[in-house]
Amino acid sequence: MLGSTGCGAGDITGSVVETRSGRVRGSATDGVHAFKGVPYAAPPQGVARYLPPRPVRAWTGVRDAVPLGPTPPQPPTPPPLDFFAPAIPGADYLNLNIWTPEPGSTRLPVMVWIFGGGFDTGSNGLYDGHAFARDGVVFVALNYRLGAEGFLFLDDGIANIALLDQIAALEWVRDNISHFGGDPGNVTVFGQSAGAMAVGTLLAMPRAEGLFRRAIMQSGAGNLCYSTDTANEIGHRLAAKLGVPPTREDVAAAGVERVLAAQTSVMSDLARRPDPQRWGGEPGCRVNMWRPTIDGATLPSAPVDAITAGAGSDVDVLIGHNSEEGRLSLVPFGSLESVTDEELFTAMRLYRLPVDRALPAYRAAYPGAGPGALLAILQADWFYTIPGLRLADARTSAPGATYLYEFAWRSPQFDGQLGACHFLEVPFVFDRLHDRRMQWITGPNPPQQLADLMHRTWVQFAHTGRANWAPYETTRRTTMRMDLRPAAVDDPYPNRHLWDGIDLH
Repeated sequence: MLGSTGCGAGDITGSVVETRSGRVRGSATDGVHAFKGVPYAAPPQGVARYLPPRPVRAWTGVRDAVPLGPTPPQPPTPPPLDFFAPAIPGADYLNLNIWTPEPGSTRLPVMVWIFGGGFDTGSNGLYDGHAFARDGVVFVALNYRLGAEGFLFLDDGIANIALLDQIAALEWVRDNISHFGGDPGNVTVFGQSAGAMAVGTLLAMPRAEGLFRRAIMQSGAGNLCYSTDTANEIGHRLAAKLGVPPTREDVAAAGVERVLAAQTSVMSDLARRPDPQRWGGEPGCRVNMWRPTIDGATLPSAPVDAITAGAGSDVDVLIGHNSEEGRLSLVPFGSLESVTDEELFTAMRLYRLPVDRALPAYRAAYPGAGPGALLAILQADWFYTIPGLRLADARTSAPGATYLYEFAWRSPQFDGQLGACHFLEVPFVFDRLHDRRMQWITGPNPPQQLADLMHRTWVQFAHTGRANWAPYETTRRTTMRMDLRPAAVDDPYPNRHLWDGIDLH
């Protein structure tokens, strides 16, 4: 299955690998082979943009897999966060990028990455898997449909297209990854933010069962899901904004650019009606217009309920969050210092917290923190920390292991105000501190020893399903705090009881 190869330092001669659809030729640098833009499903065209993925059509000859493939259609990301989503036009955006140390039959652990971006932005092109392959892992980064293409719900028997894309990609990995040196029986699926939400949701989806052995969730736990009523309302709002009947054929006929513009317009409408338990929009947060839908078929129930009932119980899980997630949505835009006490109160009320108890409790737990700093921590608790704890609690009797972490290193960027914000752990996990795109968030001299620790931990987990600290259980809630002086701490969640009984779906 393997053609000519060159593996010397700096060598760019590519290998040819056979897949079920045809042969692909990649490149090789410093002993690592890369194959980019490899399709795992047919290019969505016309109404197929809004339908489940179809098998990729076989090709003859050798397909070039050196440049990055096209990226999913999406609205532009505003600066300074536009580095998250480099855009590449083209129809074949249901594609994979693969890095491997040795194509062939070596049967190495496989790690499949699902990018974040609020389910409406992002691509696999930002994430370089060289360090994973260097350290004995076959790394795969997938693209999936975003926004309306991925999540449009019209109560017509079709739902969660983006998640079906991810399942199709995992099926492609199952069927083809051995040719790239990977073990299809040892797959870890991992992601950040919306990607972590997707991983948590895949744990609960019957069609994903058996496609992965381990799961890592970085800032997300499958907690953001829509009821069919809310999803249907948003789908009909989009069709009304387009001025078309609420059918997939009519939405598709409106064209990609009009749909993207309509998405942005509907998000603006929803932002005037903030509701964290539906679509977000609270102070300092964007509207999360697109989410998985609990449709009863592809996703039978809320992920945490399915996991409580035993879904994914044999999967080993590593889950965590960053200490000050919300600072990424506040600091770069100059909003941290302008947050008022009233906006902090409003966020607490929207989150359904008992403000009379919650406000003094947060102020006591974080003395000296102003309203903006407290809002950043509050957002971390709502979106990531508490849902992660609930997912871990749901697995207390699972045979698979469960480990928790907290990333606490504070970025020096923006005069130290960026802190331990959302996404900051990603360049450490990927051991890509030298990547200039990542230095926007890490600063110019981030600590390599922390990247060594985190990257090594993720690779070890992919190999063994174990981490070097105690597994999670409800009596101690042991959590590894990732910082310059990493330490396992017990129950570092001072305000978790305030969230008891609050719906975080």
